[in-house]
Amino acid sequence: MKNVPSTPLGDLYREHIRLILDKDIAGLLDQYASDAILISSFEKIPKYFRGHEELKQHFEGILGIDGLETDIAFWAETQDPTTLMIVEAITLQTAEGAASMRFADSWVLNAKGKIAIHFAGMTQYPDGSVA
Repeated sequence: MKNVPSTPLGDLYREHIRLILDKDIAGLLDQYASDAILISSFEKIPKYFRGHEELKQHFEGILGIDGLETDIAFWAETQDPTTLMIVEAITLQTAEGAASMRFADSWVLNAKGKIAIHFAGMTQYPDGSVA
């Protein structure tokens, strides 16, 4: 994991990646508000996941990820409201082999420090195409 600042949101991000690698869905869900929404562009069409049950389905879909490496190209965060916007280069291993892509993730946290809104945007897909 490269270029993650030593801030509370940096710590939350590092924990998020660790939980993905540990395949700890319960831990991931604990980072989210019970009524959170995650909007994903991973499949080139918008997918909406609302609440913990739907988020669980989303996270179960990424359990095949191993060897996740992130290199943050852009990091911005705000307080009041607490938000995070990042662009990251990702490399990982799947059953099909190595994959490289770029993500643009944004989080909006609620007053309790839980992720309330997560925009999970893919800007470059594993096949090299650009969104």
